[in-house]
Amino acid sequence: MRIVDIHENIVPIKSNISNAYIDFSKMTASVVAIVTDVMRDGKPVIGFGFNSNGRYAQQGLLRERFIPRLKAATPEQVATEAGDNLNPHNIWDILMANEKPGGHGERSVAVGVLDMAVWDAVAKIEGVPLFRLLADRYNNGVFDETVSVYAAGGYYHPGKGLKPLQDEMKSYLDRGYTQVKMKVGGVSVSDDLKRIEAVLDVVGHGGNLAVDVNGKFDLAQAIEFGNAIKPYQLRWYEEVGDPLDYALQNELAQHYELAMATGENLFSTIDARNLIRYGGLRPGLDILQFDPALSYGLVEYLRTLEMLRSYGFSARDCIPHGGHQFGLSLTAGLGLGGNESYPDVFRPFNGFADSIDVCDGRVPLPDMPGVGFEAKNELYSHLKDLSGF
Repeated sequence: MRIVDIHENIVPIKSNISNAYIDFSKMTASVVAIVTDVMRDGKPVIGFGFNSNGRYAQQGLLRERFIPRLKAATPEQVATEAGDNLNPHNIWDILMANEKPGGHGERSVAVGVLDMAVWDAVAKIEGVPLFRLLADRYNNGVFDETVSVYAAGGYYHPGKGLKPLQDEMKSYLDRGYTQVKMKVGGVSVSDDLKRIEAVLDVVGHGGNLAVDVNGKFDLAQAIEFGNAIKPYQLRWYEEVGDPLDYALQNELAQHYELAMATGENLFSTIDARNLIRYGGLRPGLDILQFDPALSYGLVEYLRTLEMLRSYGFSARDCIPHGGHQFGLSLTAGLGLGGNESYPDVFRPFNGFADSIDVCDGRVPLPDMPGVGFEAKNELYSHLKDLSGF
């Protein structure tokens, strides 16, 4: 088998929301379609991929380096030994040929977009949902029929007071979510505490609420805010300082004995390993949020999971950033601890299959080949236009 063509484009996901560090007024995402020569129902099997929110589209890198490398590969290089499907691990090596170590970040996003499309195609060629394929290959055939999800929101928004914030959180509960997350660190401590208390009035208790600083605090601010929120017993305290400041994370763990979360802005297994070695994170308590779509894809994420196990962490300690169908498939198939969800932002990439509802904080997956993008009409309209089929 062979790859016939690769299509690529940019889709805007701009919004007037902001977190403590950035606004999303110019945010974009890359989308790709990998067309294979395998035919199903008279049409070629096509794998789709895109990058998660928070990092911009990577059109330059995709067009200049990574798509040309994949197009130049022979059918024998991209296929399995039997020649009946794509080999994601071989393709990953092709994409990363002649790339120096280090320098993760933008490059990792470009590779992650293509890797997602490859896995979507592989599962479609096999004729099974991606979560089942992953369970069979990497999790002894065991998968979760439903996945725990939480609603990520609570962004800063011009003119948004406490009542609109409460209304937003109530809307998540009305849609079946039991746990939510909100942004903090963008206003004074006293104002953020008022926002937290307003949300707690809606969700009931701290175990149903996580807070996300998006890397804004220095060590003194991190400790001060941590001390202020301890009485609330929150679900977790997320990405408090710069993601590469492992010393800050380690020191914070000496002061904040409750759950912390981080990892969404670390983009390689090596970076993840350094976090585990030096960041003071605690297996069974803290949450690891590495995002496969931003960090070289699923091939690299499998290496990260293997590394984590060697340090005493479980797959259940991982709740990926991203809030989309690809992350949901990985969570179900690899036995991760849950998945983020963006019910109201980052369209069309947010959320899950149109016909499936969240119930008691859990969501099932569509029983269809591949990731299941085709079950989300708004997203699939963009992907279908890109593919040309």
